[in-house]
Amino acid sequence: MRSKVLLLCLVVPSILSAQGQRPIPPQSAERIAKEVRHQLLMLPYYNVFDDLKFSVNGYTVTLQGAVTDPTLKRDAENVVKSIEGVEKVNNQIEVLPTSGMDDGLRLRLYRAIYGFPSLEKYAMPVVKPIRIIVKNGNVTLEGVVDSQTDKDTAGIRANSVSGIFSVTNNLMVAK
Repeated sequence: MRSKVLLLCLVVPSILSAQGQRPIPPQSAERIAKEVRHQLLMLPYYNVFDDLKFSVNGYTVTLQGAVTDPTLKRDAENVVKSIEGVEKVNNQIEVLPTSGMDDGLRLRLYRAIYGFPSLEKYAMPVVKPIRIIVKNGNVTLEGVVDSQTDKDTAGIRANSVSGIFSVTNNLMVAK
């Protein structure tokens, strides 16, 4: 399941480097992408309420997504910079605003989604496949699930939590 997410986040690596001067061998781009993914997943403060994505274009890695802790944004950039072959990191990760209301929603959403019997299987991995992003009362679900039914169920469960303004269900179904 995780390899499918990697394929979605990886830009085809046979493009020239950001400077347009030298091509990057496909095996180098694949190695860089694999290492970036590994390093991001190993970040100590990365949790279910954060969503990190990346793309590789030549020797440049672009980081995207949203995090609840500014330290995580900085840590993500630092670990990617240290990867052999990465010459530039474009850090576009958004730091979500601090809000007691959003923190309460995150907890209620987690319970509503991961505590529901048909979705409990997604609570097993250390890195949860359903990411719950809350910004000013608006919720976005990101990640990959096994079926359209699971995607719909997660959206319905999120919509059932009181205090939410909107839910955007960006969950993808693994094929």
